[in-house]
Amino acid sequence: MAKHGKKYRAAMDRIEADRLYAPKPGFALLKEVDATSYDATVEVAFRLGIDPRKADQMVRGAVSLPHGIGKSVRVAVVAGGDKATEAREAGADHVGGDDLVELLGQGDLLSEIDSVIATPDMMGKLGRLGKVLGPRGLMPNPKSGTVTMNVGQAVTEIKAGRVEYRSDRNGNVHAVLGKASFPVESLVENYGALLDEILRLRPSAAKGRYVRSVTISTSASPGIPLDPTRVKDLLVDDTSEAAAATA
Repeated sequence: MAKHGKKYRAAMDRIEADRLYAPKPGFALLKEVDATSYDATVEVAFRLGIDPRKADQMVRGAVSLPHGIGKSVRVAVVAGGDKATEAREAGADHVGGDDLVELLGQGDLLSEIDSVIATPDMMGKLGRLGKVLGPRGLMPNPKSGTVTMNVGQAVTEIKAGRVEYRSDRNGNVHAVLGKASFPVESLVENYGALLDEILRLRPSAAKGRYVRSVTISTSASPGIPLDPTRVKDLLVDDTSEAAAATA
C-alpha cells in the first residue's frame, strides 16, 4: 500500500472521525483540505442499497448540473442527413455516420471524446462496438438521453454540464460534481441536483435503506462522508450538527 504524503495526512487529521457532515460544511472542508496545485475535479460516490446483479435494480440516468462541471466536454454524434447538420450547428466535436462508427471501432477517437450520442437508426451499427465503448462508458443509451432524435438539444445539454451516471457491479454510483475552485454553494447545488435524480430513480425492488453512504473527494484528497439522510435544506450551514457514523 502506497504511503500518503504529509499534506494528505494533515488533511485526514482535519476530518472528524465518526462524523457525517451536512453538505455545506462538508464541501467547505473539502475545498480547504484539497492539497493539489491544480484545479482538482470534485467527485461524489453513492453507495446504494440495491442488488447490482439484478437488471431491474440498476440505477442509470443523466442530469444537467446547474453550474456545469467546469470542463470542456467533447461530444461525438453518430447521425446522418439533417440530424448530422443539427449536431454540427449545436457544437458537436465529431459528427458522422458509417465513417465515424468505423473510427470509433478502431479506437482512434476514444481519447478525444467524453460522450457519444446517436440517433436510433444508427444503434444497429454501433451495437457491435459494445466491447469498445461499453467499458469506457461511451455506449449511447436511451436512459441517459444519448440515443435520441433531438441530437442538437442533447449536444447542448451535455456541453452545458449534463453528467451521465450508472451503478457499478458493487452498487455504487460515481459522478463528477465540478471543480475545487467552484464556490461551496455551487458544489452543493450540483450535488443536490444529482441527489434528487438518484432518489427519483430508486428501483421499486430495492429494499431497506436506499442511499447508504455518500462520500465526496477530489483526485488527491481523503474522502469526506456526508449525511446520506440529508436530502433537504442542503445549503443550511448547520456546522454544529454532526451525526455519529453507523456501521
